[in-house]
Amino acid sequence: MAIVLHHHPFTRARHVVWMLEEVGVDYELSFVDLLKGEGHQAPHLARNRMGKLPTLEVDGVAISETAAIGMYLADRYAPGRLAPLPDDPDRGPYLRWCVYGPVVVEPGSMAHAAEWPCQPGRVGWGTYDDMVATLEEAIADGPWLLGDRFTMADVLLGGTVRWMLQFGMLKGTDDTLPAYAQRLSERDAAKRSESINHQVIEERGLSRG
Repeated sequence: MAIVLHHHPFTRARHVVWMLEEVGVDYELSFVDLLKGEGHQAPHLARNRMGKLPTLEVDGVAISETAAIGMYLADRYAPGRLAPLPDDPDRGPYLRWCVYGPVVVEPGSMAHAAEWPCQPGRVGWGTYDDMVATLEEAIADGPWLLGDRFTMADVLLGGTVRWMLQFGMLKGTDDTLPAYAQRLSERDAAKRSESINHQVIEERGLSRG
């Protein structure tokens, strides 16, 4: 089984390293030099026509979109552990939270920050305040989205929450979201992924500037 993550640590591929560490499978990183335009050169476009990262290859089959990658990894390599089985009552809520980040939180937060004029009934995220309240209610009883059960949904949605809190794009009404982000950052797999990404940054001499 060959698993290759096409990766740059300043993209969402950083997040997929955490997923892979949680799943616990062997994988390799293939660095895509975005400054040299490799993301839009033929080899990468053959894997992902949008030229985007992350792109994961499993035995030569390419998978893109962060939520799809996370759900695939959990279903294939950690069923019943990081992904509730299809007949598990938690399966429905799990799937909801797996896609809540890219479908609701990201566009809702961007619209809020940019002050886009949106009618709540016509956009998938409704209102920013309702989106935040939904998040806080989901993890209020915690420690995870499914109570005591940690799943890939926490990696997917939690990764979005951590990133947006860091850059001030998501603001809660109390300490519920920051406390959730802190719990996530304390996971061993999250720490390993941070170390791996930092190592790539150092080895490649990368700078956000």
